[in-house]
Amino acid sequence: MPDQLRSDVRLLGEMLGTVLAESGGKDLLADVERLRHAVIGARDGSVTGEEITALVASWPLERAKQVARAFTVYFHLANLAEEHHRMRSLRERDDADNPPRESLAAAVRHIRDGYGEDRLRELVAGMEFHPVLTAHPTEARRRAVSTSILRVSEQLERFRGAHPGSSAEAEAHRRLMEEIDLLWRTSQLRYTKLDPLDEVRTAMAAFDETIFRVVPEIYRALDTAIDPDGTGRRPSLAKPFVRYGSWIGGDRDGNPFVTHEITREAIAIQSEHVLLALENACGRIARTLTAYGNLTPAGEDLRDTLATAQAGYPRLMSEIVKRSPNEPHRQLLLFATERLRATRERDADLAYPGPEALLADLRTVQESLAAAGAVRQAYGELQHLVWQAETFGFHLAELEIRQHSDVHAKALEELRAGAEPSERTREVLATLRVVAWIQERFGVDACRRYVVSFTRSAADVAAVYELASHALPTGKAPVLDVVPLFETGADLDASPGVLDGMLELPDVRRRLDETGRRLEIMLGYSDSAKDVGPVSATLRLYDAQSRLAEWARRNDVRLTLFHGRGGSLGRGGGPANRALLAQAPGSVAGRFKVTEQGEVIFARYGQPAIARRHIEQVGHAVLMASTATVEERAEAAAARFRVVADRIAEAAHTAYRKLIDTEGFAEWFSRVSPLEELGELRLGSRPSRRSAARGLDDLRAIPWVFAWTQTRVNLPGWYGLGSGLAAVEDLDELHAAYVEWPLFASLLDNAEMSLAKTDRTIAERYLALGDRPELTERVLAEYDRTRDLVLKVTRHERLLENRSVLSRAVDLRNPYVDALSHLQLRALAALRTEPERLSEEDQHHLERLLLLSVNGVAAGLQNTG
Repeated sequence: MPDQLRSDVRLLGEMLGTVLAESGGKDLLADVERLRHAVIGARDGSVTGEEITALVASWPLERAKQVARAFTVYFHLANLAEEHHRMRSLRERDDADNPPRESLAAAVRHIRDGYGEDRLRELVAGMEFHPVLTAHPTEARRRAVSTSILRVSEQLERFRGAHPGSSAEAEAHRRLMEEIDLLWRTSQLRYTKLDPLDEVRTAMAAFDETIFRVVPEIYRALDTAIDPDGTGRRPSLAKPFVRYGSWIGGDRDGNPFVTHEITREAIAIQSEHVLLALENACGRIARTLTAYGNLTPAGEDLRDTLATAQAGYPRLMSEIVKRSPNEPHRQLLLFATERLRATRERDADLAYPGPEALLADLRTVQESLAAAGAVRQAYGELQHLVWQAETFGFHLAELEIRQHSDVHAKALEELRAGAEPSERTREVLATLRVVAWIQERFGVDACRRYVVSFTRSAADVAAVYELASHALPTGKAPVLDVVPLFETGADLDASPGVLDGMLELPDVRRRLDETGRRLEIMLGYSDSAKDVGPVSATLRLYDAQSRLAEWARRNDVRLTLFHGRGGSLGRGGGPANRALLAQAPGSVAGRFKVTEQGEVIFARYGQPAIARRHIEQVGHAVLMASTATVEERAEAAAARFRVVADRIAEAAHTAYRKLIDTEGFAEWFSRVSPLEELGELRLGSRPSRRSAARGLDDLRAIPWVFAWTQTRVNLPGWYGLGSGLAAVEDLDELHAAYVEWPLFASLLDNAEMSLAKTDRTIAERYLALGDRPELTERVLAEYDRTRDLVLKVTRHERLLENRSVLSRAVDLRNPYVDALSHLQLRALAALRTEPERLSEEDQHHLERLLLLSVNGVAAGLQNTG
C-alpha cells in the first residue's frame, strides 16, 4: 500500500476508534477489535469460522448492530482514503509534455501521429458522449451519509494541506474528528422510502457540485491537446461532445410512482438548477470583465445589442451603465445575467426565449472582444460559459421517457375499442401531453426520446406514435424519437428484423429525413445477463452490435447504440473505457451513450478530479475505438476465435440455465440470501419486482445481483464461464484469444474481479441455509472450475495478478467484509431457521442488524446491484 494511503487509512481508523470509545465505551471498541483480529486470523488459519460464529453470537443484538455500524463506517472512511489517493495520483501524473494514459491528449497525439491532422479533426468533430443518469436503486447510502462523507473528505484535504505542527493543522484535526463523530452518529438506514423527486434532487447534487464545473475543463483539455499554443487565444477547436440525459422522473417502467406530474416537476427542478448555475457563472464573469471601452472598444453588433436593450429596458440598463461606465462588454454580460435570473423566475417580459438567445449574446461579447484584440478575454473564462450553455441548455439534461411495451399495447386496445380509458391509459396519454409541454417550454431537445422496454416488433414502436395521435391533435403532437430497448437474449437476436420493420413506419422515416438518418436503439445488459448468463449475454451483445452495425451500413443509417449498463459486473459494469474498446467494429463510430446508475453516479461524479478522469477516459476510448487500427484488430480477432467463442457461449448458457431452471431454485435463492429484505433498505422509489409474482422471471436484475453480492458468491459475474472454458480443450488457443481479442480479455478480467470478491468459505455458509446440498455443490463446483480455468487461460498464479493495486485493495478489504458477513449470517440464519421462536422485539433487531450489514458489505465490496 502506498505510504500516504496507508497513513490516511490509519489516521481515519484511529479517529473512528476514538469516536467508538467515546460513544459506546471502551468495551465497544474492544468488541470491534476482537472481531477484526478474528477475521484476519481466519485468513491465515489461526482462527476457525466456528470461533467467529460463536463470538458474534455471544453479543446482545444491540451490541451486534453497533459492531456492524462500526465496520460500515470504517469502509466509508477507507473508501474515502482510496479516493484521495486516486486524486493524488491523478495530480502527480498530470504532465503537459507527457499526457497520461487514456487521456484525451494521449488519444489526440496517437491519432495525429498515426492518421494525420485531417482524420483527427474529423473524429473530434463527430465525437459524442451521452451519459444518462438513472435512479436505478443501487445506491445503498443515504444522502445524509454521502454528504457527511463529503464533509469528512473536505476536512481530510484541509488537514493534509496544513503545515505540520501549525494551529491550522490542529484546527483541521479537530474538525475532522467532529465530522467523523457525526458520520458515526448518522443513521445508516433510511426510515422513509424515497419518492421520485427525492431522486431528482439527489442527482442535482452531482450537477451542482461537480458536473457543471468539470465539463468545460474537459473541453479545454481537448482544445489544448489539439493546439496547446493557441488555446485561450483563438476560437475553440473542441466541439462540446458531452450531452447529459436523465431517466430520473421519466422512467416509469414498473414504477407506478413516476407520473406525468412527476415528469413535469422533474424538468422544472432541472431547469431551476441549470439556470441558477448559468446565472452565477455569467454574473461572476461579468463582475470581473472590467475592460475599459477606450482600450477595448465595442464592436458594432455589441453596440447595437446594447442600444436595443436600452430601448426595451431603460431603467435596468441605466442601473447597469451607472455601475459599469464605459465598460460595454461588462454591461452586456450583466444584462445577460439579469435575463437569466428573469428566465429562472418566469418573468416573461425579460426572460430569454431559449438558450440560443443567450448564446447569441455571449458570442456577441466574444466576437467584440476578439475584434478589439482582447483575445484572452474572448476565449478564456467566457468560452467556458459558452461551452456550459451549449452543453446544458436551459434544461440541464434531456429527460427521457421509458415505458413497457405491454402498457402501450393494452392502452391501444382500449382506445381502438372505444372503451372508457383506464387510469393507466389516461396516464400514458397525459405523459405524452407533458412531453409536448416540455418541448414548447424548453425546446425539443429537452425531452424527445421515448424508450420502449421489451420491444419485440416494430409494432411496439408504432404504438407510441399512435398513442401520441390520441393524446394530442395533429400538429400538436410532440416530436418523438422512439428508442426500442432489446433486453433478453431472444430480443437481441431478433433486433435487426425489428429495425427492418421500423424503416417501414412513416413516422420513423420522417424522423430519419429530419435528423440526417440518425437512429438510436438501446441494448439491455442487466436483463440479458439474468436471462442467459453473463458469458452468453456478453457474446450475444457483441454479436448483436456487429449485426446492427452492418444493418446500419446497409441501410445508410447513422446508428447510435445506447448501452444500458449497470454498475456491477453482473449487469454489464466495469471500466467503461475498456468496455468501449471491446465493442464490435463499426458499432461505436464516434458515439457512445450509456446509463450511469445508482452508486456509479456518486463514485464517478462525487469528486471533480475523478469525474474529469472518467470523462477523459471515455472520450479517449470513443476516439480510439473509432480508428481503423482498433476496429481491424477486433474484427480479425473476432473472426479467428468465432468457433471458440460459440463453443464457450453454448456450454456456459447450458450450465447457467440448468442451475436457474432447477425446480425450487427461486425459493432456495430467497432463503440463502437477503433478497426479500432488500426492499426494506428503501434504496429507491421503484419496486424490486415488476409485478406481485415471486418467480425469477419477474425479479428485476438489480436485486438479483445485489443479493448474490451479499452472499459473497457474486454468481451473476462468473457462473457458467468455467463450463464454457472447459468445453474448449485447447488452453493455448484460449490464451491467444485472451491476448488478442479485447472482448474476451474484458470478459475474463471482469470475471476475475468477481471471483476475487467471492469468498468460497463464507459463501458455503450462506448456501447451506437453503438446505439443498445438491445446489450448493453445483454452485461451488462451478466456482472451483471457473477459478481454475481462468487462472490457466490468463496464465496468472493468483487472481488479479496483473492488477497489483486492485488486488491489494481487495485483499485488504476482504477480512473486514468477512466481519460483516458473519454478523449478517447470524441475523439471516435466525430469520430463516427459527422465525416462529423469535419475539417481535428480537425479530425487529435481527432485521435491523441484517440491513446494517447489507449496507456495510455494499460499502466494503463497493458493489450493490
